[in-house]
Amino acid sequence: MSENLPPCPQCSSEYTYEMNALMVCPECGHEWVPAEGGAGDAAAAGERVIKDAVGNVLSDGDTVTVVKALKVKGSPSGIKAGTKVRNIRLVDGVDGHDIDCKIDGFGPMQLKSSVVKKA
Repeated sequence: MSENLPPCPQCSSEYTYEMNALMVCPECGHEWVPAEGGAGDAAAAGERVIKDAVGNVLSDGDTVTVVKALKVKGSPSGIKAGTKVRNIRLVDGVDGHDIDCKIDGFGPMQLKSSVVKKA
């Protein structure tokens, strides 16, 4: 019965079944729409999407503006809100820092996408 049905995305159980438009896992109780699961898997397999503080999608080479003042370790002054950062690069950073950039007066550093907005 389940030879063509996908396994559960949460517990990987092979005993899934269809109930109207939903797929159901009897072991963990997870319910999902198969089209959404396929689209999510395709997005996860492809390029990841990084959004700024207001929800705009960022890409390599964009110019962004810092939306709040940031403290910088080892510097007497931090980065002021409104500072423009040009030519960003999206990376798999550590601790949520997913933007690699060079800021005038500070040099190369990594920023979180939640503290910038697309200019």
